[in-house]
Amino acid sequence: MTNHLKNYRADHKTQNGVTLMGLIVVSALLVVVALVGMKVVPAYMEFLSVKKVLSAMKQEPLDTMSVSDIKKSFDKRANVAYISVVKGSDLTIEKTSSGTVVNVEYQVIKPIAGNISVLIDFSTQGNAN
Repeated sequence: MTNHLKNYRADHKTQNGVTLMGLIVVSALLVVVALVGMKVVPAYMEFLSVKKVLSAMKQEPLDTMSVSDIKKSFDKRANVAYISVVKGSDLTIEKTSSGTVVNVEYQVIKPIAGNISVLIDFSTQGNAN
């Protein structure tokens, strides 16, 4: 009988696995990461669309266009690209001796749960050369 107890203790020491509490903690962390990712990724995708529109505007003669024409051009391109966070009125346009610089800075606030939110600052510029 003592031999049987020795085998039981030896087998017990070699058992591996995840406890229920460990499984719950890991699952909760995965849910939080997935929730934040589902809220943040669309904001970054829209930011990449804004950058793409500003990059495409380099093909236009921005130096000869008025500020209102540049804003209208951005609004048309943003409408096609389904951009809703930035309008032409949000653009900062500087005409310098080296060319026209179009800047945009904006913030996106995404609620996560309850009173917990994520604030993301975006900033990009497009130069006309």
